[in-house]
Amino acid sequence: MTKDFLCLSDWTLEDLEKIFDLTRELKEKQKEGTPHKLLEGQTLGMLFEKSSTRTRVSFEVSMFQLGGHALFLHSGTTQMGRGEPIKDTARVMARYCDGIMIRTYSQAAIEEFAEQCYVPVINGLTDLYHPCQLMADLFTVSEHKKDYRNLKYCWIGDGNNMANSWINAAAVFGFELRVATPKGYEANAEVISQAEKAGAKLIFSNDPQEAAAGADVLNTDVWASMGQEEEQQEREKAFAGFQINSELVKLAAPQSVVMHCLPAHRDEEITDEVIEGPHSIIFDEAENRLHVQKAIMATMMAR
Repeated sequence: MTKDFLCLSDWTLEDLEKIFDLTRELKEKQKEGTPHKLLEGQTLGMLFEKSSTRTRVSFEVSMFQLGGHALFLHSGTTQMGRGEPIKDTARVMARYCDGIMIRTYSQAAIEEFAEQCYVPVINGLTDLYHPCQLMADLFTVSEHKKDYRNLKYCWIGDGNNMANSWINAAAVFGFELRVATPKGYEANAEVISQAEKAGAKLIFSNDPQEAAAGADVLNTDVWASMGQEEEQQEREKAFAGFQINSELVKLAAPQSVVMHCLPAHRDEEITDEVIEGPHSIIFDEAENRLHVQKAIMATMMAR
């Protein structure tokens, strides 16, 4: 087990499934109203460079329910925003906090932060990976499908941090993953190479219909992520035909499920009809950010 939670492939399958087991236990305790203050008296420092709804709320509520305290810091209001070196901020925050969650742009920055910080560091999102979201996604599938690893997963849309995280997960969990992106919007080449070397079952395509055919899980994200807003119109043209709609869902397996990490641009990358339809598990997925992150923090920070 590693000290930090920066990327799924840093962890073993056995350890990640233990996190799922703990997630089920903590989710059940919450439903029963049973206290589970595994981090009583501890503080999570939360450093944000990117805006957030689900990440901030789920981590804050998680720490409260675990008996601890979450401290929100926006980088623009810290000395990092005025040029303080990452290593200085990391060393100081480690002396104040029991764990750090960072939502930022650069994967290299969070890795540098973790190297300098002797308390656990959790990746709340970078431009390269979104491991907490991916864990919530897989846990949600496991609630709806008996053998969540023996399924055909399909990613449709941008080769962004979520696509990279699914590719990363395919190498760790061993499921088949189909990735359909427009030409020029493929996932990170190094992430793909590392996953293939690890034996991941990956199928790449520029045809969303081909990728979706017979799939058990359909997944997508916005076409223009944070920081790409100026490319919105250009991307809308490039991604024409890559929408998850009722016609695409019909190509998937009859009992397929549809996911989206949110926020969604309804009727752009996914239709309102599908989000609200019987195949959607999108809001179960959103809820499970809370439960999975509690298990991740309890695993890493419990004394």
